[in-house]
Amino acid sequence: MDNCEVPSKKVIEFKPPVYEQRYYFVKNLVNRHGLRKIADLGFGDATLLWMLKYHRCVQYLVGVDVAARPFEWGGGRLSPGVGGYIVPRELDLTITLYRGSAVQKDSRLCGFDLITCIELIEHLDSEDLAKFPEVVFGYFSPGMVVISTPNSEFNPLFPASTFRDPDHRFEWNRTQFQTWALDVAKLYNYSVEFTGVGDPPAGAEHVGYCTQIGVFQKNIAKATESSISEPEEHVPEEHIYEVVYTTSYPSLQQSKYFRLTLSSESVKAIGLMKSRFLRGLRKREGDRVVPLGSCTPQFGLTEAQRAEIDQSPKPYSVGEKFYVPLERLIIYPKVNHLVAGSMEKLRTILAEGLRLNGDQSAVQVELVDYQTQRLFDEHLISPVLES
Repeated sequence: MDNCEVPSKKVIEFKPPVYEQRYYFVKNLVNRHGLRKIADLGFGDATLLWMLKYHRCVQYLVGVDVAARPFEWGGGRLSPGVGGYIVPRELDLTITLYRGSAVQKDSRLCGFDLITCIELIEHLDSEDLAKFPEVVFGYFSPGMVVISTPNSEFNPLFPASTFRDPDHRFEWNRTQFQTWALDVAKLYNYSVEFTGVGDPPAGAEHVGYCTQIGVFQKNIAKATESSISEPEEHVPEEHIYEVVYTTSYPSLQQSKYFRLTLSSESVKAIGLMKSRFLRGLRKREGDRVVPLGSCTPQFGLTEAQRAEIDQSPKPYSVGEKFYVPLERLIIYPKVNHLVAGSMEKLRTILAEGLRLNGDQSAVQVELVDYQTQRLFDEHLISPVLES
């Protein structure tokens, strides 16, 4: 029996996989432009939304998918974890998922910074594809739109050169996609740049990227009253989509979490100063005990920050009480950032949860608490000198 080997095409491996490259493309775009409100049409398993929720600039994420079901989104990776309550975000974040179509008008998606359509348009039939530009570019009218779609010129490199997914209604080559995109951009007053992800193998560079991408940006400066992309005035709200999931994250914009975080960071700084105070040699000044050495923690601060702290009023003790001047505390970077350098804000908020001295110029805590006494007993730190 003859051994006949049938020639086969080599399987192309992308590292990372092309779907991840598409998501990272959007992620980098959001980071580069500091985009705040983002909607993903055809969100699928919500991986892109999950990646974007970690961006500090993002405040509102929306996903729309015709297949979304309420029971599938009772929680999971889009919900804030325990860490989100321990270390709240600086800005608010709300995530909402809708069941709906990319060719349905819903006023809740109007005016976003970015709308993404990742591997979406090839699933639309000719009727929906004709509606798509008017809804997305004309009605929603976001600042930017990212559309990715398969590049059919790449297909012959795959073992099976038919459509990449049986649900695809079409797959365009680069000329077809760019012609369509340029027509849409011109009609709705956008500019568009073309790129892609998934590099072809050596020797096949002529086919272009595996996934072709169009990045549309609204031409704000050229917009006129007659521009088709300008939203109509006095249009009644249209709520067509069904909410299947929504969640909000704790943030420093919320008073409760701001106060807890400021108090926590202040207590950490005070604890570090007290530890340094107790470890150093002391001397008496009247009824006060002050350190001979520095009370400035050596870790997590730059040389300039340590120098500034060392020049500020030093912590001291009176009897069994330890005092940290607010003028010193406010120099610590995390505390200073939270109150934006405002001494009055620091004093007002700390007074609600911590004890201040008589003239409210310093925080007062116990010099030797249970934990410190244990260290004394174990001779890990030296007690305050009596004379």
